[in-house]
Amino acid sequence: MTEYFTVKQIDNSRVVHPMDPYRKRECARLMLLGGMIALCVFLYAWQHFQYIQLGYNLEALRSERSQANELNQQLKLEVAGLRSPERIDAIAKRQLGLSVPTPGQVAPMDAPPGEILAEARTVGVTLAQR
Repeated sequence: MTEYFTVKQIDNSRVVHPMDPYRKRECARLMLLGGMIALCVFLYAWQHFQYIQLGYNLEALRSERSQANELNQQLKLEVAGLRSPERIDAIAKRQLGLSVPTPGQVAPMDAPPGEILAEARTVGVTLAQR
């Protein structure tokens, strides 16, 4: 006896498998929970990287402040050197041709009555003691 096998074409395109509403809700919950966890991880990572970046910025600003303080100190020393009376006297004599006045060359200025042109005070005197 001979057996014959025939191929039968089955069309399952019209078969609809109904989705269980419980499974839909469970899938939506899992997706929402996964999204919230991912959001928390991304927020934590962002904060961490911002913290590191701010640390670098802070160190750069501290370095810049230190350089500014050094420059300020150098400029103060330069100003002190430029204001020294010996330097001013040397420039007046060499470059400007000035000399020390001889006695009688300087005429005192008469102050208006009741005016104080200059007042010498001792270091320890305060305004409350006057």
